Amino acid sequence: MNPHVGLSAQPRTRLGTFPTPLHPAPRLSVELGVEVWFKRDDLTGLGLGGNKVRALEYVLGDAERVGADTLVTGGGPASNWAMLAALAARTRGLDAVLVMYGDPVPATGNLALAELAGARVVFTGDTDRTSVDRGVADEAAKLVVDGRRPYSLGRGGATPVGALGYVAGTLELVGQLHERALEPATVWTATGSCGTQSGLVAGASWLRPGYRVVGVSVSRPVEECTARIADTAAGACALIGAPAPVELPEVRGDQLGAYGRRSDSGADAARLVARTEGVFLDPVFAAKAMAGLISAAADSRVEGPVIFLVTGGAPTLFFAK
Repeated sequence: MNPHVGLSAQPRTRLGTFPTPLHPAPRLSVELGVEVWFKRDDLTGLGLGGNKVRALEYVLGDAERVGADTLVTGGGPASNWAMLAALAARTRGLDAVLVMYGDPVPATGNLALAELAGARVVFTGDTDRTSVDRGVADEAAKLVVDGRRPYSLGRGGATPVGALGYVAGTLELVGQLHERALEPATVWTATGSCGTQSGLVAGASWLRPGYRVVGVSVSRPVEECTARIADTAAGACALIGAPAPVELPEVRGDQLGAYGRRSDSGADAARLVARTEGVFLDPVFAAKAMAGLISAAADSRVEGPVIFLVTGGAPTLFFAK
């Protein structure tokens, strides 16, 4: 199968505004001593934007293909994914059920926005994040008993179908690079559930753009990220008939911390970017990825130009702990 044909054949529901801008970050580049460009996926258009919109276009496309009437997914109370999934579902006429780990908490930030969109929120009562996966399965089973047609999905949309969002995103980015005659050495991104980096890795395996994809893990051990990305990227490539990646994904673990929590290095990175480029980085994902880039640049371990993926997450600017 021709991968272009394979990707075009995948069900896709248009939710975002694309292409997102690609622009230089000149003052930050001077500070870091390496040329940096921003890929502005904080400006994807649905809700307050963010990288998850790309995954949701293919997830909702698949849900509509199978005739689902309810999207069931989840995460933490501050989950960007869960909030955007609820918005995406409602814009397509589907109900949304969100399963959150832990005990009920006051609705602020992303949780408040998800409820505003009409999502039904269920808490697992268990602080283990994997309790979400069990809760999603349980809620989907209840819906089936009630005669509904649920489409269930794990945390972050990190599936081969969801990863297609950044396969398409890679195609978009490569076109922008060609327009600018820009040949970056690396693309940097935050890595949480691993879906975004999986799509970027799959896209690079197909299109061979000549750059490396570097993920900065914000919570998971590097070994876990590497395995998840390799599996998900291979699955995405199989869907469109592209060659599977042959090299292990590149993931940095120097910014690891508690999921959904700020870090001192991330706060410093966000402050630097705001003061040099007028761009806000969310404190729990993109800011930590930038902290990883700053650290690597300080040790002269970064070759430019660098494309830094601004992944969004605006609500956490106000409510992350």
